[in-house]
Amino acid sequence: MSTLFDRLKPPPHKPEITDHETVKNLYSHWRLRVFYSMYIGYALYYLTRKCLAFSMPALIQDLGYDKAQLGILTTTLAISYGVSKFVSGLIGDRSNPRYFMAIGLMATGVFNILFGLSSSLLVLAVFWGLNGWFQGFGWPSCTRLLSHWYSKSERGRWWSIWATSQNIGGSIIPLCVAYLAQIYGWRFAMILPGIIVILGGFFLLNRLCDTPQSLGLPPIEKFRSDYTPHLPRESERELTVREILFEYVLTNKYLWVLGIGYFFVYLIRQAINDWTILYLVEMKGYTQLGAGAVVFWFEMGGIAGGILAGWASDRLFAGNRGPVNVLFCLMSIGAIYGFSQSPGNVPLLDSFLIFLIGFLIFGPLILIGIAAAELSHKKAAATATGFIGCIAYLGAATAGYPVGVITQTFGWEGYFLTLTICSVCATLSLLPLWKVGVHAPAQLAV
Repeated sequence: MSTLFDRLKPPPHKPEITDHETVKNLYSHWRLRVFYSMYIGYALYYLTRKCLAFSMPALIQDLGYDKAQLGILTTTLAISYGVSKFVSGLIGDRSNPRYFMAIGLMATGVFNILFGLSSSLLVLAVFWGLNGWFQGFGWPSCTRLLSHWYSKSERGRWWSIWATSQNIGGSIIPLCVAYLAQIYGWRFAMILPGIIVILGGFFLLNRLCDTPQSLGLPPIEKFRSDYTPHLPRESERELTVREILFEYVLTNKYLWVLGIGYFFVYLIRQAINDWTILYLVEMKGYTQLGAGAVVFWFEMGGIAGGILAGWASDRLFAGNRGPVNVLFCLMSIGAIYGFSQSPGNVPLLDSFLIFLIGFLIFGPLILIGIAAAELSHKKAAATATGFIGCIAYLGAATAGYPVGVITQTFGWEGYFLTLTICSVCATLSLLPLWKVGVHAPAQLAV
């Protein structure tokens, strides 16, 4: 056990390499290797997280649960994942992501398999909740890597490209799960992804590393001459837990504002993921596979929207994420209303509208996370994003059982009214950060 904890600790910094060409070549190699490794790894996290949404119709048919009962499962995962995201963020800032991310991925695979072998609602909820807890190991690991391997002026683009991994993991692969659920049953569609991600954990153990300094490279800010003005240059020292929590996270007013906006954005995102397939099957006469093919475009819209949002915030707003967040949330109101009013089974129109909603929701979904990391300390980035992620997953939890009850009671009209109200609230809550960029002091307390 002590050996495991020793491996989770960040490795010590090696003496800094002084030869410029060697540093340049090593940075080129490791930045690419770290990027594709965490991209694949985080996509696999989403594979096990999204299996249930794509298996819901088959699970309802087999076990006879209603919407509110299935909402208990999605809410359980959202709560456990949200709490884990904060706790794991605090641990992740002081851990080696090579082991932290790999262990979490393997554990999600184990609980996916156990879920596929169960039938009792209580047992399913326990295993799905444990899956959610270990899901929380993925984001902090990637946040630490992105904050240490990519500097301020380029981070929006790199982060937004990396974030498309959740769209790939949440669309293309689970679409295969929907096919497996329709042909072989929901149990097989849960077990096979579990096996795949366990193998993915071994891949991460082989490919990932920790910070550049653990390889003898200079900090990324020094390598690119790209320092964040409000942070001291000696910030490469590891912070204590007390410093992380009480100097850079809990007393940071910007994180609280971002968290409120994140709550509403994540509620919309999770509600679309969890309930749209069921809506298309029940109300528009789609087959399970046909509905999955439509919802696939939600994630594809997310890829386009996330990349454009990252580019626009870097290039058009000089690293200020606020304006893009507000504009995207404002436009999402119209997109959600349009989808709610679209006629019956018209796959092309429904796919376009779902693509548009994904485009507009994933922009702020990604930029809020970047803003949280930048408006805190680099050594507290995982905790900062984990903190607002915890608030966000209260929104995701609300998209489960509460939205399930609203839909059961008031029909799908109540469902779409809820999403529209959330879009308005997200826009208004993020508006105060319009002019707050990466040059804002990180230690302004509440």
